[in-house]
Amino acid sequence: MAGGGVVHGPVGVAKERAQQYKGRVTPFVVMACLVAAVGGSIFGYDIGISGKLFLLSSSSLSLSNSSCKETTISKGLLRKKGPEKRDEKGCERLDLGRDRYASLRDASLSDAYKPVLVSRARAHRQRLHIHRVDMNRLACFSNSIDVVKRIEFPLGGVTSMDPFLEKFFPVVYRKKNSPSHNNYCKYNNQGLAAFTSSLYLAGLVASLAASPVTRKHGRRVSIVCGGISFLVGATLNSAAVNLPMLLLGRIMLGIGIGFGNQAVPLYLSEMAPAHLRGGLNMMFQLATTLGIFSANMINYGTEKIKPWGWRLSLGLAAVPALLMTIGGAFLPETPNSLVEQGRAVEGRRVLEKIRGTNDVDAEFQDMVEASELANSIEHPFRNILERRNRPQLVMAVLMPTFQILTGINSILFYAPVLFQSMGFGGNASLYSSVMTGAVLASSTLVSIATVDRWGRRALLIGGGLQMIVCQVAVAVILGVKFGGDKQLSNEFTIVVVVVICLFVAAFGWSWGPLGWTIPSEIFPLETRSAGQSITVSVNLLFTFAIAQSILSLLCSFKFGIFLFFAGWITIMTLFVYVFLPETKGVPIEEMILLWRKHWFWKRLMPPIEVAEEGGPAEAELPDTRL
Repeated sequence: MAGGGVVHGPVGVAKERAQQYKGRVTPFVVMACLVAAVGGSIFGYDIGISGKLFLLSSSSLSLSNSSCKETTISKGLLRKKGPEKRDEKGCERLDLGRDRYASLRDASLSDAYKPVLVSRARAHRQRLHIHRVDMNRLACFSNSIDVVKRIEFPLGGVTSMDPFLEKFFPVVYRKKNSPSHNNYCKYNNQGLAAFTSSLYLAGLVASLAASPVTRKHGRRVSIVCGGISFLVGATLNSAAVNLPMLLLGRIMLGIGIGFGNQAVPLYLSEMAPAHLRGGLNMMFQLATTLGIFSANMINYGTEKIKPWGWRLSLGLAAVPALLMTIGGAFLPETPNSLVEQGRAVEGRRVLEKIRGTNDVDAEFQDMVEASELANSIEHPFRNILERRNRPQLVMAVLMPTFQILTGINSILFYAPVLFQSMGFGGNASLYSSVMTGAVLASSTLVSIATVDRWGRRALLIGGGLQMIVCQVAVAVILGVKFGGDKQLSNEFTIVVVVVICLFVAAFGWSWGPLGWTIPSEIFPLETRSAGQSITVSVNLLFTFAIAQSILSLLCSFKFGIFLFFAGWITIMTLFVYVFLPETKGVPIEEMILLWRKHWFWKRLMPPIEVAEEGGPAEAELPDTRL
């Protein structure tokens, strides 16, 4: 067998005992998993609270026809400022405030985005929005157009609140509220970029630093550390008086997320019984989606509280952090971690309590054997690079990478645009958040209910196929029915919204939760903490990369961006079909044996030395093909 000679010394789990596992699901383990899963809410809350400012620049407005036509605008959506005026061509002119006006000329928007954001009119900078314009009789502007050719969608988030920008990023605030030829440059500010990126980078570094803490001191300690750090960050952000204080708070939030995301999935995977590990582990993703949804709703309310609403949004992040900290302090340590730390008696006692039986010999023996090998490893990060750990390392890198490359960000960014074009106006962001948040949370519940019945592979492949169809459908509709001199009709807009809901649902019951679940359950004990740190780091790295490049991708690819992500989903679906073994029902400490059965990965695995009557011998395991 390829992969090297006989392994000497501690070999870890060398015998399958899954059929001998006893126990049941106890209220104690369910409660422990629910409390620990709160750690996911701090990640989700920060995503929702920080938000992203989505800007799409309209390159030009077609003004070839200079003849005037009647202005047709939905009643109540446009109010004239001052007396009616007409230009030299006899066109009605709309006075938008002192020394600011624009007259309407026959025009059609060549972009996909029908709402037009008119330049700020008065000193108090109230926006004048034109919505639901009859595109066949759009009215027309005079020789010079005083219109900001952009569409601005604050997807929640304090970074879209004027009082927040005015206090910490005055340059950005002034640019935002004044016309510009290059709207993408309005938010080109190093301070604002640092505010956005500091959390991801801090979380990336913190997740790597959390690995030795989680391994040596236990999962519970890292959960508490993450909660405390996030609590400190929320306090600093809500009380910030200058940019350095704001950035320090942001960094502390990143450290909290790094520790929390590193420890919570591991805790859930180790506490859960093998036959329900998938569903209980997905509590983390459910908490994340609920955190995003809650943050969006809070932002919608606090945006109306001037000028300190942003402080309330940032300060309320302390609520999930406090729950995580207090809950973590009362959580029991996982038996796997206790045995790894040499506290075998205590570990068995906890195992008996969470399984509801004293007959835990088989599962406890797996933990003892795994801990013997774990304690012989001094450098987990160095060990994880060895050939025999290659399958798990590949999954730790590719699963979070593929999760981000599903294109969920592009879909969530585009949803408010569609709601805006359907006439929801200033409430587009709210309706979009409610829709996508509800679909994402409900689909995660579907995944929780089915993952331990149908398996991980079935959900990933089925979800991948559904997302491919949805991405291609959106691209075709936008490419054929939209762009140039075409506008998307209400009927096709509704179709696209439905398709987007189907995409979000597919993500919610496949790659969304399983992108976290699978990496947390496949590593042996000696590299489990290091492997989860790599998973979190890769996830934050690609989240940062996509967040920074999404607008450029949209600008370059237009509707083709959906085909771009459809291509990636095709690749990841094929990867799962060929290279990912089914982990459903496999005890976490026996996962190492799974790779030895796989038609491809077994080539990288060394043989196992097991004790038999005649002495050491190589254990031959049956080949399990896809």
